[in-house]
Amino acid sequence: MPSTDAREMMSSWEEAVLVLRKNLFEEIVKHLRDELPNEGCGILAGKDGVVMKVYRIANVERSPTSFLMDPREQLDAMKEIRESGSEIVGIYHSHVASPAYPSERDVQMALYPDVTYLIVSFQNSKRPRARAFRIAEGEIEEEALLIRGGEGYGDKDLPERT
Repeated sequence: MPSTDAREMMSSWEEAVLVLRKNLFEEIVKHLRDELPNEGCGILAGKDGVVMKVYRIANVERSPTSFLMDPREQLDAMKEIRESGSEIVGIYHSHVASPAYPSERDVQMALYPDVTYLIVSFQNSKRPRARAFRIAEGEIEEEALLIRGGEGYGDKDLPERT
């Protein structure tokens, strides 16, 4: 059964799969923008599809076309998530010059079929786009994305950079 916080956050939109407070979403976008011209990445922790904490993880590939999480940082984040009683609800990363849709490599590297993959595209750096997906056994399924304290952004332009 979802926690009280999760139920409250999802009550306005029952079909939401990944729910983020606006301030956490803005934290993700800032992190990914700071990593340009390379892809950035991280882990989303929470419960019942509701993100409660963002873990910035270094991209050891330092590449504009791919990412690989720093193994030590990833392990530390996963340990902290487990100890806090939370769970990994998502993995996020950016696409520097391609749409917010999983690349062939993203699909190959999707090792967690029960989490949501949030992709933020900076193809238009002034107006990035965000979309959420479930990736399992090579299959891609788009999921709903709800930003609380803002509008649902699922395949919509994000606020223009100020």
